[in-house]
Parts: sequence; C-alpha cells; structure tokens
Amino acid sequence: MSLETASVEVLPWVKAELNYLVPTRERPRTYTYDPPAGVPRSTAANEPHIVQISDVRPILSEVSLDTHGFDLVPHLSAVRHFYNEQEVKAVYYPEAEQLLKDVTGADRVFIFDNTVRRRVPGAQDRLVGQPRQPVPRVHVDHTETSGPQRVRDLLPEQAEQLLRGRVEIINLWRPIRGPLLDMPLAVADAKSVKPEQLIASDLVYQNRVGETYSVTYDARHRWYYVPRMEADEVLLLKCYDSKSDGRARFTPHTAFADPTTPIGAPPRESIELRAMVFHTA
Repeated sequence: MSLETASVEVLPWVKAELNYLVPTRERPRTYTYDPPAGVPRSTAANEPHIVQISDVRPILSEVSLDTHGFDLVPHLSAVRHFYNEQEVKAVYYPEAEQLLKDVTGADRVFIFDNTVRRRVPGAQDRLVGQPRQPVPRVHVDHTETSGPQRVRDLLPEQAEQLLRGRVEIINLWRPIRGPLLDMPLAVADAKSVKPEQLIASDLVYQNRVGETYSVTYDARHRWYYVPRMEADEVLLLKCYDSKSDGRARFTPHTAFADPTTPIGAPPRESIELRAMVFHTA
C-alpha cells in the first residue's frame, strides 16, 4: 500500500482548519519584535481551509525523510527537565546529534537552535515575558536561499567546504509531556506540494533578516499527524535539503486545533531542535 492511497482509503483522520497564506504580489514580512510605529507586525494574511489530516501511525513503515520529508523515531532522552537550557544543551544536543547521524548517515551534525513551547490559551507568540506559543500557520523554516546562508552565518570559516557536500536542515520535535492531546503538529507530504506554492517570506529579527516559506493552498496537499505523541517519540522534519534530485526538500508544517481534543486536556508543551546535517562531498 502506498502512502498516497492509504490516506484516502483506510487511515483514520480528522478534519481541521489550517491557515495558509493569502496569495499576494507583496513579499510577506513578519517582525519578531515590536516594529517601528505605523508598521504592521506582519503583512502575511491567513487564509483558513478545512483539510483532512490523516493518522500516520498505521503506515509509519512507508514514511521516510527523503521521500516524504518527515519521519517518527523512538528516542528515550536522559534529560530530566527540558525547561533547563543548560541541561538541554549538555544532554539533549549530543543525544540529538547521534540520533540524526544514525538516521541519516551524516558525517557531521550541528545543532544551532532550540525552542521550548508551552501553550497559554489566548496568548500570541513572541510576546515579551510569555512562553513561546505553537505556530498555527502553514510554513517551512528555511528556503533555497536561507538554508545555505545559515551555514555561512553560523560556521563562516568552514561554510564553503561544507556547502560542497550535501546539507540538510532537520527539525527534531517532541512533546515534553505526553500523550500530547492539545495542538498537535500537522506535516505535509513534501511530494504533494508544488515549488510555486512555497512563497519566500521575510522574518525580521533585531540583528538580521531571515527567510522562510509561507505556503499557498492546494486541495491536493496531503496532511498527516501523529495522534497522542509521547515524550519518548521524536518527529523529524526536513526543512531544507541541498540535493534537488527528486527527494523531499521542504516540508510544510503547522500546529492545529484537533477537534477530538478532550475538554480539559493539558495545554501542549513541546521542544524543537534545529540541526544542520552534513554529508561529505
């Protein structure tokens, strides 16, 4: 059974609202901080669509990073407190590096960022003094341009040599507490998304301008999620791949409000790591 036919024929599914980008001629721009007076926080307008999101658990053996852009792997971490930044860097970073080497066969892995999210009902993301919130908008963290640029930004002396080989940027996403019932992550089959539906968008920081992909709607996008994820499970998301030989390169994803979430379910708590994965030329 192929992943494409399984989603419509036999897989359990939910229907939920996902926020896509309203098609626009203007390049979308979002500030990560309060912008100058008179400037909107974001020029990207959301276009909500009700889509079918299929349970991927029954067909995990069919899923792979290179074919579909995501995968679920078991991983029991030795971290005792994911809200402790020092412990995350000392314990979880080395664990994640080894996990990615084992999964991808990479020669080198460089973890460059992590984000802990704890949903506060009604709160917006990136508010000063508030925990980071789930992002309910279809997006990809890196682009054809920003993927290699991050290598140059963070590893400037080695960048050109590293960029001669294959470079991937992979996110590792896991619940801090499980089973996760509130605001799970939906991931698109990268094969179902056309390149022209990935819209380069500016993400403005205090000291730099990053570039991400916003995504325009297509009813043929195939969406999946992992219901009741546990804290010993890691969802791998490929956000960039320098190889353009037909394999998955950019995987759209978004948090979503699951209509089957029971009343009173604990708000989502999760952590994501972003990693550069290098393969020698």
